[in-house]
Amino acid sequence: MLKIDIISVQPQMFRGFLEESIVARAVKKGACEVNIINLRDYGVGKWKKCDDKPYGGGPGLLMLCEPWFKAVEAACAARGEEGVLNTVARRIIMTSPAGKTFTQRDAELFAGVAAPSNPNAQTFSHLIFLCGHYEGFDARIETMVTDKYSIGDFVMTGGELAAAAMVDSIVRLLPGVLGGGPAATASESFGREGLLEAPQYTHPPEFRGMKVPEVLLSGDHAKIEAWRTAEARKLTKEQRPDLIK
Repeated sequence: MLKIDIISVQPQMFRGFLEESIVARAVKKGACEVNIINLRDYGVGKWKKCDDKPYGGGPGLLMLCEPWFKAVEAACAARGEEGVLNTVARRIIMTSPAGKTFTQRDAELFAGVAAPSNPNAQTFSHLIFLCGHYEGFDARIETMVTDKYSIGDFVMTGGELAAAAMVDSIVRLLPGVLGGGPAATASESFGREGLLEAPQYTHPPEFRGMKVPEVLLSGDHAKIEAWRTAEARKLTKEQRPDLIK
């Protein structure tokens, strides 16, 4: 079972995410365990301080080293793990605009999915997400980080939403979480071919003059598959040409 810890100064932001989403289903099924850790429990001094002014001046506040090291060490100890630098089965993931962009391939990596692009996927047992805040982290915190990710070229007020997005994309790939098995995720956007998903239709066959393509009503599975492949390539070329190799 994949164990996931998320460390944040705003743990209440994850309440709905854990109670209403696919993640809640995955936890109920025993596919994963998700624990939210309040960084302030490890804050410095009487007021549980987690930030301070940066040396050398500059705007805003930086996150202090001590609370983060203590929180990560506690998360590892709670899982029966020693130290924070053993990365064989554990990853410590920092949310940061300076990180590389998180993709479906990364979700597959952390979910341990044997995808065509990653046939020898490593199996991880523990993921720890560090949610940035304020002006960011003291650079020394990065010494215990194994991966640093962004979800796009923009800046948010904190890393909570980024962590939630990454966790959701990972958890939905775990075996048994979605119905339909591996096929449920193989043909969707960024799946086997790395393309966008072809257009899909359901009832009625015609709505306000807009008809479902005849091939989808034909019952000819070979033709339907060929149509979907062609449409996926066409859509990707038009809307995300950067995905076409």
